[in-house]
Formats: sequence, structure tokens, C-alpha cells
Amino acid sequence: MTMPLSNHSHEEQLKALLEQISAYIEQFHGGSVEFVSLEGNKLTVHLGGACLECPLLPTTLKGWVAGTVHQFFPDIEVVAAE
Repeated sequence: MTMPLSNHSHEEQLKALLEQISAYIEQFHGGSVEFVSLEGNKLTVHLGGACLECPLLPTTLKGWVAGTVHQFFPDIEVVAAE
């Protein structure tokens, strides 16, 4: 994954990163991750597609999504939309 462009807003950078993560999840696992909101340091995402029926959804959220986001934005807390 490439680092989001630094001349864009924090939110735009997070959206671009989530698009890259989602493309990977969709290509290899049939799922998706979408930006919902950014409030302070709390990033809310929605997992969809094959992720909805998968028992590994918590692992995908914490491992792939939050783990990758933390590599570029260590101060961001990632949570799933309810």
C-alpha cells in the first residue's frame, strides 16, 4: 500500500487508504470496507459484502483495517458502524 498524499486533508487521506484496503478485501475475500465518519480521532467504518456473514469479521476489522490505518495514522481509533 502506498502512503496517502500529504497535500490532502486528514479525512481525504483516510478515505483513500480505506479504498485501497477495500479493494484488497474485495478482490481476495469478496468483502468491502467503507468510510462512514471521522469524528476527532474516531474513524467509523462499515464492513460489507462477504464480511457480513463471516465469523472473522472482528479479525478483519481489528487486524486488516485498524492495523493498516494505524501504520499511517497511529492516533486513529477504528470502530465498526452499528
